[in-house]
Amino acid sequence: MRVLIDTDVLLDVALAREPHVAASLAVLEWAEKGGEAAVAWHSFANCGYLLKSGRRFLRNLLDLVEVASVGSDDAKVAMGLPMADLEDAFQAASALAWKADLIVTRNLRDYRKSPVPAVSPGDFMKRVG
Repeated sequence: MRVLIDTDVLLDVALAREPHVAASLAVLEWAEKGGEAAVAWHSFANCGYLLKSGRRFLRNLLDLVEVASVGSDDAKVAMGLPMADLEDAFQAASALAWKADLIVTRNLRDYRKSPVPAVSPGDFMKRVG
């Protein structure tokens, strides 16, 4: 199963945000054990901006996941998606480009119209557990 991991899951781990850190960390541990996972390019920029020790966290993250390759055509796809939040549309377009089966996020509400289904970290771990 191929999954794109949303920025909120990454920040849960990097910032140890309770009560979400355990489920989000389990997703990254799944990736570390060989699960196919990617993140959107702009998730790196978002995390780098929000985290004081962002470089170290992101460098370690690159050992676990791929970065979904995207370009102008994918940005156009994102702009055309019927999703209210443009950043989430860019996540969905990245998932499409990477041929992800699921997007792992806590923000399920904003992904209702995503072309790639979204699942919470806890529900994802129940599926693959």
